[in-house]
Amino acid sequence: MATKRMNWARGVTAAVVLMLVGQQAAAADLAEPCDPDQGVLFMEWPSPWQIRLRALGVITEDSGYVNAVPGSGLSYSNSVTPELDISYFFTDNVAAELILGTTYANITGQGSIGGLGNIGKVWLLPPTLTLQYHFTDFGAFEPYVGAGVNYTIFYHQEAGSADDLKVKNTFGTALQVGFDYKLDQHWGVNFDVKKLFLKPDFDVTVAGAKQTGKAELDPWLIGAGVTYRF
Repeated sequence: MATKRMNWARGVTAAVVLMLVGQQAAAADLAEPCDPDQGVLFMEWPSPWQIRLRALGVITEDSGYVNAVPGSGLSYSNSVTPELDISYFFTDNVAAELILGTTYANITGQGSIGGLGNIGKVWLLPPTLTLQYHFTDFGAFEPYVGAGVNYTIFYHQEAGSADDLKVKNTFGTALQVGFDYKLDQHWGVNFDVKKLFLKPDFDVTVAGAKQTGKAELDPWLIGAGVTYRF
């Protein structure tokens, strides 16, 4: 009888050991997935693509002039507009970002041409490409800096007190600083500040006289929104 009990106990012990070993093997399989064809371990990496949607405040510098009119000045209206950004990460730290958005500006005469009031209104599309460096040593908080170029297209231009207004498309440069705060693997919140150096030339006709000048917009772009990493 004692021998039978001993054999039964040994059998139960062996079964428990096999069950524990099987559970550990299954857990290892879940923690370290492999390619069933190659038997090679792999890890899931985040996609290099990321998008952001921001509400953007556009704050211009009130500077500019008409070439042949001493003491002339210009000012521009500020605006709020949506902005879509598409980023591609070459590494964890280095990314390129394409910034897309459109807004408008009312142009008002200042100084010696203040009597003209609202000279006109133009819409502008300033696609901007920046190269960024992301700092990844602060956990969920990921600040970044960037610099790049933009090409601003002026369209749907309407003359006000002027007879005709034509602001010319132009290249500019951009500086950028901001941060993402990651909420999980995909979602985060973002705050971003950009400075565009944008000084387009323009032609304007007032009372039949054609003039040229420069609109020194140099806007600050201040945005906040959400981030999604694919």
